[in-house]
Amino acid sequence: MIDLINFINNVLWRSVLIYLLLGTGIYFTLRTRFIQIRHFRHMFSLLKNSTKSDSAGISSFQALCTSLAARVGSGNLTGVAIALTAGGPGAIFWMWVVALIGMATSFIESTLAQLYKTKDDQGNYRGGPAYYMEKGLGMRWMGVLFSIFLLIAFGLVFNALQANSIAMASAVAFNFDPLYVVIALTLLSGLVIFGGIRSIARVAEKVVPLMATIYLLLAFWIIGHNITQMPAILALIVKSAFGLQEAAAGAMGYGIAQAMTQGIQRGLFSNEAGMGSAPNVAASATPYPPHPASQGYMQMFGVFIDTIVICSATAAIILASGALEQSAGNISGIDLTQRAMAYALGSWGPAFIAVAIFFFAFTSIIANYAYAENNLIFLERNHPTGLMLFRCVALSMVMYGSLADLPVVWKMADIAMALMAITNLTAILLLSGVALKVAKDYNYQRTLGKIPSFDASRFPELAPQLEPGIWENNKPH
Repeated sequence: MIDLINFINNVLWRSVLIYLLLGTGIYFTLRTRFIQIRHFRHMFSLLKNSTKSDSAGISSFQALCTSLAARVGSGNLTGVAIALTAGGPGAIFWMWVVALIGMATSFIESTLAQLYKTKDDQGNYRGGPAYYMEKGLGMRWMGVLFSIFLLIAFGLVFNALQANSIAMASAVAFNFDPLYVVIALTLLSGLVIFGGIRSIARVAEKVVPLMATIYLLLAFWIIGHNITQMPAILALIVKSAFGLQEAAAGAMGYGIAQAMTQGIQRGLFSNEAGMGSAPNVAASATPYPPHPASQGYMQMFGVFIDTIVICSATAAIILASGALEQSAGNISGIDLTQRAMAYALGSWGPAFIAVAIFFFAFTSIIANYAYAENNLIFLERNHPTGLMLFRCVALSMVMYGSLADLPVVWKMADIAMALMAITNLTAILLLSGVALKVAKDYNYQRTLGKIPSFDASRFPELAPQLEPGIWENNKPH
């Protein structure tokens, strides 16, 4: 079974997705004329009015925090460590690359999600890749396929993965029985997810900024105490990314392949750009300015925070500590991150990481569920019994995660993630003309000094595809 999982994983990542992901990101970067660089400051400016919302949607800030809750999880602590042990320091460089070009991809997919959003039976905004596949492409079958992949990945596998990281971290730091830790986690998660998307958004809005700020402050403190090592660490990352460290040993090609594969895999798992996950919550927002492209910018900002800021901080801590060399391949995952913290902070380092990953993974679990619920509603049209049953299954996977073998869980997550990404990237490439036209409209209004608003009447060719009542009477307040 493990051999089959490894074979499928290698085919998807080394022969298909690595080229599709990078190619799509480069294509959107060029077509948007490097939007992630040209409009970098604009992403920050949108935070000023991001707390506005209405009765149908959550605020843009809540949507950003919910997507960050899913992004900022075990991938930032465990995933970075796995990338370093399996791909070497060069994997971090490729994580940066996939994040930078992925910012453009994230802009496109979240803009499309906002454009094609609908309202559910309770009057709440719903949308995402499955919806733009159905409405924009007229391919409901493609949306169904994507929804199934997402339900497996985010509703099941990823929740087991987050629970696995919590259980391991607690065992290392406090010698807790993993089962008891995950029972507590399951109960806590259940209290939130049974409240639906608004409950999840409220929790994410409060917890995510706090936990990210505390983690970054500590990381910057550690980096500051090792500031003299940072130039050498940066040089090591770049050299390893292109196999220069391995060239003398005659393993240059293998070194580059490992660094690229691990960096792109772990980078995509962490920032989720192009995977089609974040657009599910981006569509639930009431955007301000009231234009689909504003959510594209907000979610592009999320990719930057996740990988360029938080993952880089974790990598710097591990590389500065010397834990990677001293482990000699004997430890990986959260053990390596905790050992690195112990070198920097002493005996309370592993405890801090255990607490941090508990909150990181907890918020990821509830955000992952929000994505899954959105796609279950796409399939079932608000079927109450199906929704209740799925919540129970999702929580049972959290319990399973405490007992699962980490490498097998990661491989399963990679496969589910790859299938989701392939389906979503195909859709957004087919709809790229629409997204670019909407983005052009947004920025044209900005050049005129206006607060952008989306007027569907300016896009008569889209009228049959858009949900009636969503984009009418849509003026800034």
